[in-house]
Amino acid sequence: MFRFVLICFLSVLFSCNDAAVDKDLSIEPARAPAMPAPEPITFKVDAVYPHDSKAFTQGLEIYKGKLYESTGLPTESSLRIVDIKTGTPIKNHTITDSLIFGEGITILNDKIYQLTWENNKAFVYNLNDITKPVETLNWSREGWGITNDGKNLIISDGTDKLFIVNHQPGSKDFQQLKIVSVSDNNGPVDSLNELEYINGYVYANIWLTNDIVKIDLSNGHVVGKMNCEGLLNQYAKAMITTDTNVLNGIAYDSTTKKMFITGKNWPKLFEISLN
Repeated sequence: MFRFVLICFLSVLFSCNDAAVDKDLSIEPARAPAMPAPEPITFKVDAVYPHDSKAFTQGLEIYKGKLYESTGLPTESSLRIVDIKTGTPIKNHTITDSLIFGEGITILNDKIYQLTWENNKAFVYNLNDITKPVETLNWSREGWGITNDGKNLIISDGTDKLFIVNHQPGSKDFQQLKIVSVSDNNGPVDSLNELEYINGYVYANIWLTNDIVKIDLSNGHVVGKMNCEGLLNQYAKAMITTDTNVLNGIAYDSTTKKMFITGKNWPKLFEISLN
């Protein structure tokens, strides 16, 4: 009898322990919150200006009220100062080396930095003289877009990476400080191209689209997205040709708080206000 009671007691004890183990295993570990989808960024078109439809735009910059533009093609690249209201170059520097493919530009400390695509070079110009570069720097990656935060330069290479670098006077190289991987709720955001730094965020055009994303540099998260699809069709449908390409040009006037956007071989430049 005692043996029977003991067996029953042990059976109940082990059953309870098994149940406790099963219950513990059913508890799911805490999960990190999912990244929210980018907020839609809407805008209002304030003005539409002519743009050189032969300009294969790679970079766009507003500095002290002047519009600077970089163009790039296998046969001809240039750096220009452009009259905003007419689209006509006031000054133009043509890169005569047909192997150089000009890319993005930015202005920092009264110096213009112009990237090249696959040439592993960046040119530096004095702000008051764009006729020839005063320095040629080395860049080990492809050059796509470039902007700055007032202290450091920020470069894209067509991937999901942004490279934070600086340039010390006299050095032939950029000093790499940080790499930011950019992602949204769907994962890495590839093909980052033309860049513009606005109020603490980097705005980047996504190559081969008419989208501009707003990036938080502290974590690489895309927090906003502008859809510019149909913009050119709405304002310049009759001027669209087979040469008209995708959006690729973002500039910001910190004085007027207006953004300027255009594209490769676009016949128009748009002045917009973000809502």
